[in-house]
Order: sequence, then C-alpha cells, then structure tokens
Amino acid sequence: MQTQGANHGAPLDLVFHALSDATRRGMVERLSRGPASVSELAEPFAMSLPAVVQHLAVLEASGLVRSEKVGRVRTCRMDEKALSAAEHWINERKRLWAWRLDRLGEFLETQEAAAKRGKRKK
Repeated sequence: MQTQGANHGAPLDLVFHALSDATRRGMVERLSRGPASVSELAEPFAMSLPAVVQHLAVLEASGLVRSEKVGRVRTCRMDEKALSAAEHWINERKRLWAWRLDRLGEFLETQEAAAKRGKRKK
C-alpha cells in the first residue's frame, strides 16, 4: 500500500485544517450548491463580517474556495480539486482498512477451521 508523499502533506493539511471548523464546513456546504457572496455566506452565522472574512481566508489558503471581486461584491466558489485530494486520501485509508479487515477475517476463518479439525481428532 502506498502512503501519501511528503510533497502532498502540506496542501492536504491545509484542507483538513480548513474543514476542522464547523463554520467553515457550513460555508463549504453552502458553496457546494453554487457561488455565493460573502454577505450571503455570513447570513446564517452569528458573527461579524470580519470574522467571516477570516474563515474565508482559511478556506482560500487551503484551495477549497476561490473568490473574485466585481465592484463591491466578492463572490466565492468551490474549487473541488482540493476536496478531491482529501477524498482520495480518505478513500485510500478506507481501502487499506478494508484490506486489513479482509485479511483478519480470512485469518480468523482458518483459525476457526483448524480448531474444529483439532476437536474432531480427539
């Protein structure tokens, strides 16, 4: 099984850090439905606009969100490449654990069969 190389660790760390906060996850959830302005993203949260902007800065640094300013309105969009990298990492861990559990199941079956054969010989 391959492990994630050191050169992929930093961007992945930023993605998981960004997703570690419930407010940022809520923003990502909202943006998964389509682009939104900063004030639209701020609406459901009981926090100041500067606090929302700080959360968005973390999301942008992770690569999960891109934004552009047109006039006085900053519009944010999801960038699914960063989310895909995290999904790939998670799926690799799932695949590894599924393989390990399959191997454990096979081992336990052979142990159980051997124990049954041992009892029959007595």
